[in-house]
Amino acid sequence: MSRKTWIISALVPFALAQDGFAQQAFTWTQIREKFESSNPSLLAGQINIDESRAQEITAFLRPNPDLTAGVDQLSIFTPNPYRPFQYALPGFSTSYLHERQHKRELRLESAKKGTSIARSQQDDLERTLLFSLRSAFVQALQAKAVLALARENLAYYDRVLSVSRDRLAEGDIARVDMQRLHLQRVQYESDVQTADVNVRTAKIQLLALLNDRIPVERFDVTGPFEFAESIMPLDEFRRLALDSRPDLRAAIESVDRARTDHQLAISNGSTDPTFGFNVAVQNPPIPVYVGFSVNIPLRIFDRNQGEKARTELDIRRNQRLQDAAAAQVYSDVDSAYAALVNSVALLRPYKAIYLDEAASVRDTVSYSYQQGGASLLEFLQAQQDYRSVRVSYLNLVGSYLTAAAQLNLAVGREVIQ
Repeated sequence: MSRKTWIISALVPFALAQDGFAQQAFTWTQIREKFESSNPSLLAGQINIDESRAQEITAFLRPNPDLTAGVDQLSIFTPNPYRPFQYALPGFSTSYLHERQHKRELRLESAKKGTSIARSQQDDLERTLLFSLRSAFVQALQAKAVLALARENLAYYDRVLSVSRDRLAEGDIARVDMQRLHLQRVQYESDVQTADVNVRTAKIQLLALLNDRIPVERFDVTGPFEFAESIMPLDEFRRLALDSRPDLRAAIESVDRARTDHQLAISNGSTDPTFGFNVAVQNPPIPVYVGFSVNIPLRIFDRNQGEKARTELDIRRNQRLQDAAAAQVYSDVDSAYAALVNSVALLRPYKAIYLDEAASVRDTVSYSYQQGGASLLEFLQAQQDYRSVRVSYLNLVGSYLTAAAQLNLAVGREVIQ
């Protein structure tokens, strides 16, 4: 072996080890924290809340005063046009609109309630996106579990093939049976390859939600892939949902804001006087004078009747939307709870009976086949039954975790980890 070949052979395992150490496995808590800090949709929603806070500043601003400056009696058509300011009389006036009936305070209150609604809508957006994230996380865990099962089945089958080769060499089985056994291995190889692709696809979808560009090989997830048999009563989930759902909270806050807007519309129908002050220079006997004025609009025709009626109707509309949101909460919780209970009911016999029975039958038939007491068809059928039962169990666990994520979405917070 040349010196160059020896160096490459020594460095390849080291590089592979370094690549293996570079892979980081994230738990659900870490995935969620990373998602909340990097997802573009959530970050855009946070900017929307900041914009709403900025509108609070605008809502509480006072009216600007007016300042007017003028010059009267300019002498531009007199016999002496070169002295136009000889008889000029300067004057200044200022005015200020006084808002009555707490208009500024009501505008500020309405803007603050708008910020609260925006914050609740942001929480609802996060609730929805977290469901997508949780579903992608569950798919990644499920794909990893199926991949591990496929590799386990392939390793088990290879051990059987090894024993069968020994039996073929001793003349215990026919060559055609050995060929059929070897051909059957293709299915297990295909399962491994398909599961590996599914793992990569699930990780890619998860990285897209995280807005992360790291290579798939350096990214992994970890967490329990199991189900819990105990579930809280339905009424408890309903109570938590009514307390936690951000879309329902936003609907309640919209009713409250509509009432404030109606009060503001009534206030805007009141008369706001404009106070003025002016000072000017005139000819003797009073060379300088000051004056005060009050301008009171006569609200004879326009008393803001349209906005008063619209905002009153808006209260009733938002109340109906609140009722619809509450009904949707009950519907979501009941549907998700039914799916979760159904998943648990299907999983219990698998965990209690079917998994152990499938493993026992496979091991018994395999041993019997190796000893010549079972046919090839019986052996292949036992292998297929074990594979089907295990894959069905993993799919049911994935359905359970997805139903749990759906129930968390319906409740509005994580009640099932």
